Amino acid sequence: MENKIMLNTRQVAEFLDINEKMVYSLITEKGLPATKVTGKWLFPKHLVEQWLEVSTINYPKAINPLPPYDGILIICGSNDLLLEKTLSLYNRQFPGHAAVFGNMGSLGGLRALKGSLCHIASSHLLEENEKEYNFDFAHEELGQVPAIVNFCRREQGIIVKKGNPKGVTGVMDIKEKGLRIVNRPKGTGTRLLLDGELKKVGIDINDIPGYDMEVERHIDVGIEILSGRADAGPAIKAVASLLDLDFIPLRMERFDLIMHKERFFDQGIQMFLGLLRGEAFKRYACELDGYDLTITGEMVYPQQG
Repeated sequence: MENKIMLNTRQVAEFLDINEKMVYSLITEKGLPATKVTGKWLFPKHLVEQWLEVSTINYPKAINPLPPYDGILIICGSNDLLLEKTLSLYNRQFPGHAAVFGNMGSLGGLRALKGSLCHIASSHLLEENEKEYNFDFAHEELGQVPAIVNFCRREQGIIVKKGNPKGVTGVMDIKEKGLRIVNRPKGTGTRLLLDGELKKVGIDINDIPGYDMEVERHIDVGIEILSGRADAGPAIKAVASLLDLDFIPLRMERFDLIMHKERFFDQGIQMFLGLLRGEAFKRYACELDGYDLTITGEMVYPQQG
């Protein structure tokens, strides 16, 4: 992400092409993002840009917009076991409707949403501050602030063989113990997380055997380890539990559903989001390991400050 640039009052007036006096009115009356330091107003440029986009009424229409909802809900993006079960629930619970999934990774899902190839993108892209997910990536790809609803929080980590025979305690051991790994494709949130963790401890990805061996789903990571073709790989805790493998946690992450604001009230989207409040969905989550539904179904926003 680019460095955060601060503008003074004159600069923000030039940026908005208005009189400096009007800037003060926008702060008090329209919520223009600003902070006062040593008696002077400063404006984070990226927040001013977001404020402009949120305030926009007439967005340019997509070149090839999705047609009105006609019974087929399309979700593209990151793979998840609970999401797969929820798609099946949708198809059973709503006769005459169908939900389909395109496994493209988080970044691929956002690009599919941008290209009007899906109604919802599923994503868990960790931002550079390691606190937030998806907002900056969605803004960069879509050019506007979308609607973002939390699907779940889930535990990500490193899966190893049952009994952890090589005594793996973290990503540093991947190199030190000479592990052969299996990986997820570029553009997935899981790959991004692993890359970041390796970078923290100064490990060159070129020194890791199997780093370029990619599989499409979390469950596939577990199968490669179960078969003995790999010693370790990044995946969610639910996979380790299902396959009776060991799990070294890295972090609890936020897994979100992203959609264009103008499509938020489409029938299919609302039907799918409605399932997140149902008992069947909660039961599925309880049957899997490593999920947290504390903020499931809530609209999420960037943290302030």
